[in-house]
Amino acid sequence: MIMHTEWSGFLKRVGAMMVQERVIHFGDPDRELRAVMAGDSRCDLSYWGLIAVQGLDTDLFLQGQLTCDVRQVTPDRSVLGAFCSPKGRVLTCCRLFRREETIYVELPQELLEPNLTRLRKYVLRAKVTLKDASDDLVRFGVAGPHAATLLTRLLGIIPDVVGGVVHTTTDRPGITVIRLPGGVPHFELHGPCPEMQALWETLDGDTISTGVEPWRLLNILTGVPTIYPETVEAFVPQMINLQCLDGVSFQKGCYTGQEVVARMRYLGKLKRRMYLAQVDSLNPPHPGDPLFSLQTDISQSAGRLVDVVRHPDGGYAVLAVALIECAERGVLQLGDANGPMLRVESPPYGFDAVSQ
Repeated sequence: MIMHTEWSGFLKRVGAMMVQERVIHFGDPDRELRAVMAGDSRCDLSYWGLIAVQGLDTDLFLQGQLTCDVRQVTPDRSVLGAFCSPKGRVLTCCRLFRREETIYVELPQELLEPNLTRLRKYVLRAKVTLKDASDDLVRFGVAGPHAATLLTRLLGIIPDVVGGVVHTTTDRPGITVIRLPGGVPHFELHGPCPEMQALWETLDGDTISTGVEPWRLLNILTGVPTIYPETVEAFVPQMINLQCLDGVSFQKGCYTGQEVVARMRYLGKLKRRMYLAQVDSLNPPHPGDPLFSLQTDISQSAGRLVDVVRHPDGGYAVLAVALIECAERGVLQLGDANGPMLRVESPPYGFDAVSQ
């Protein structure tokens, strides 16, 4: 991972503790974790990478690669989606947004290069160019009960609906603001380094700076999945509830892996889906860790962790894909029969009729 050099230097000057160019914390990780739950915070999002897609065939090309309907990605709307393998397994989840003539695909930095390489193989004669644009825009998040008020005061306008996008200027790119789903209002901001640096400094008296962990906690509590190297090709989109988050279109037509995804909807029965849970564990869990249930045959996995982060009230908050039967009418444990039990609940958006 290579962070924008000027932005990296700025973050270090204002107290960021960094490991491999990733902001871990700003001196008090426990306080930062609590702040994101009850206060107003700002978090560097450089651990997300950006692929820039440009050209006359941009929309058509991406429409054939993503689970979402790319036609819905407009200057004022952002969309979640996923790239799948031909077998319908999720390679990465991503968020799409548009700045001028470019569609940006936001995805975890560690998955950017393999997905960029894969996409380039599909370009063929399409009039489209793809590049790693992670260094082109600085990005950070603002969250909290007063986040909307703060950003409105500083920027003049913010999106008022989930997935909405606004741009602070019309004659030049400026700062792009995206409203994210969740009970705690939170926003992504993307823009040139000088403007983003000035905005970060202006927010200094009203927000607490945090590392990566608190922002991941927000995503987990919101029920938005992230795919990591440990979970690449571990799930089909419906297992991680993408259809509940408008991340899958069943009307758009063909895309890589579409046949398997459609078959699951129309001909199959979904046996696994993603739940929100908490677990107390002496050893830190990790994405990809297995789940166990006495209800399953010893040869069958009860599920896997999708994402996990410390919870400020103790233990760990997790997203877990699990057998529905075990999650709702049985007991799930981390690892094996001796592992701690998961306290399972539905994600905040519930489950759609199809996944039931």
